[in-house]
Amino acid sequence: MLYRENGQFKTSYRADQQIFPIAQDRIALYALLAIAFVALPAVASDYWFTNILIPFLIFSLAAIGVNILVGYCGQISLGSGAFMAVGAYAAYNFFVRVEGLPLILALVLGGLCAMVFGILFGLPSLRVKGLYLAVATLAAQFFADWMFLRVQWFTNYSPSGSVSVSNLQVFGFALDSPVSKYLFCLTLLAVIALMAKNLVRGAVGREWMAIRDMDVAAAVIGIRPMFAKLSAFAVSSFIIGMSGALWAFIYLGAWEPAAFSVDQSFRLLFMVIIGGMGSIVGSFFGAGFIVLLPIFLSQFLPALASLFGIQISTAGVSHAELMIFGGLIVWFLIVEPHGLAKLWSIGKQKLRLWPFPH
Repeated sequence: MLYRENGQFKTSYRADQQIFPIAQDRIALYALLAIAFVALPAVASDYWFTNILIPFLIFSLAAIGVNILVGYCGQISLGSGAFMAVGAYAAYNFFVRVEGLPLILALVLGGLCAMVFGILFGLPSLRVKGLYLAVATLAAQFFADWMFLRVQWFTNYSPSGSVSVSNLQVFGFALDSPVSKYLFCLTLLAVIALMAKNLVRGAVGREWMAIRDMDVAAAVIGIRPMFAKLSAFAVSSFIIGMSGALWAFIYLGAWEPAAFSVDQSFRLLFMVIIGGMGSIVGSFFGAGFIVLLPIFLSQFLPALASLFGIQISTAGVSHAELMIFGGLIVWFLIVEPHGLAKLWSIGKQKLRLWPFPH
């Protein structure tokens, strides 16, 4: 039994309430962090950083924000792309218009602007829920698309509507290589994920889950629905706004409003559903599934077709990729409606009893 907790006694409340109470989980986490911070920068290629690792980290951060709102508080949102756009353009304007502003401060200010925007469009959650709330948040997406496309002040009066950033630095270190950008995104993700995990385990997180399970009963026992719902929108929008700023600054470099279309909102929602709602680790699983599977299919399908002497065009590969991708999403939801995080939890429970039958 490699994954057993016999003999791991707790002698204080602090030890009993830690995020990873089992020693094997802590060892696995330390090993994963060592691989992410030390091994991958030493062996991974620029292609891996640019096309796989950096998008995975940024989407994981965005999925954590969506999971707080949808998974923990139960408020359906289709405006995540709008929150990303507000964070990106707000950070851009602070970074360009305020001379000498540090990059991290610009990202935080962008997240704060997205938080205000999220609270504003989260007000309908006080009166409606379910599909009606989804439509209300979808209006935020359409409003953001119109605002950044028509109001030229947000794009610094760019004739084409496209904006760009350059010469990014953090504490004097230039973010001019894929490795430095990867480490910067990884550090931000680790810090924010730790804060989010502690937040959902505390009193505020319990209020969110009470509102999700039954808002009327939560109000009866003294939980304020207004504070719980708007605080979930605020925290979620802040994290999504920072991820949008990272997506624009670190990954894209130059972007236009179409980079934050409604497709991004649906993609983030799919990440949360596939990974597992109400689970921080599920956000990582969902982001990995959405980011890695299309890349795997684009490489695997032509190789598979060549074995049978079939030549598939680029357009054919793209269409087949979409069909297989959608079919796998449906299959995963049928096999495990609670997402990949539930499968991970079941696997851990089985490892506690292995090799004995259960």
